[in-house]
Amino acid sequence: MSGKYYPEEFKIEAVKQVVERGHSVSSVATCLDITTHSLYTWIKKYGPGSADSRRS
Repeated sequence: MSGKYYPEEFKIEAVKQVVERGHSVSSVATCLDITTHSLYTWIKKYGPGSADSRRS
């Protein structure tokens, strides 16, 4: 495990690329040099219907 820290804004933008712009999880993860597992976790946290998405 690399233990990299990503700012919340970075995570939200990554989620938007999948949810709003229709890019695949795999392509976004590759472009941003992150794991698909991380991106799926962020989608659960920041994606549609999440508690964090309702705060915004």
